[in-house]
Amino acid sequence: MADILRDADIVAIQEVVSGYGGAQAVAKLADNLNRKGAKWDYVISNPTHSSKYVTERYAFIWKTKNIKIKNRGELITELDSLVDREPFFLDFFIKGQKLTVLNFHSRPHDKNPEAEITAITQYLLSLDIKSPLVLAGDFNVNEKDSVFTPLKEAGFKASIVNRKTTLKSVCKNNVYVNHAIDNIFYSPQISKLEGKVVDFVKFCENLISARQLSDHLPVLLEFEIE
Repeated sequence: MADILRDADIVAIQEVVSGYGGAQAVAKLADNLNRKGAKWDYVISNPTHSSKYVTERYAFIWKTKNIKIKNRGELITELDSLVDREPFFLDFFIKGQKLTVLNFHSRPHDKNPEAEITAITQYLLSLDIKSPLVLAGDFNVNEKDSVFTPLKEAGFKASIVNRKTTLKSVCKNNVYVNHAIDNIFYSPQISKLEGKVVDFVKFCENLISARQLSDHLPVLLEFEIE
C-alpha cells in the first residue's frame, strides 16, 4: 500500500476498523510511507455513531512538507441521524491556502445511499462554503445518478466519469473491475489537472493478492487551487 500511495500528497481512507487494530494498521501504513523518502503525518477519526456492525473510523495521511493542519478534524455530528457513518472532515493548509476535505463511506447500494448523499449535499450547500472543498469516498452510487445533480448544479465536478473502481472476486474474460461508485467531488475553486483510477491489479493473475489490500481501486485527483 505504501508503494501505491507514495506519490500522493493527501490520502483519504475509509473502512478503518473501529477497534484498536484499525488505528494500528493506519499507523503502520504511515510508518512505511515515512520510509519512502518523505515525511508523513496522519489522523484517525473517532468511531462513527453507528450500530455495532456498521461503525467504522476514517483516516487521513498526508505529506507534511507543504501541508499543515490546525486541528485533528472531526465527524460531522449534525448528520448523525441522517447517515449511517457520518463524514469526517479535516482542514488542510497548503502554503497557507485552506482546503477542506470530507471523507465519506455510504451505506450499501441496496439500503438507500441516495438519502445519505442528499443529506450531505443539503448540509454542504447550507454552509455556503467559499473556500476550496473536496468530498471523497465510496458513495455506492455512480456519479451519473441524478442524486448528484444538486451538487453539480452548485459547481461541484466529479474527478472521474463512469470509471469502475471495485474489484470482482473472480476475473472473467480478462475483466476484474465491477462498479463505478468511488469518486472525488471538488468545488469550483479547484481546477482539475488529472483524475484517474489507480489500477494496482493490472493483470488477472494479480487479482487474489490485490484483494488482500482492498476490494476497491484508489481514485486520484491532481489539482490546483485557483
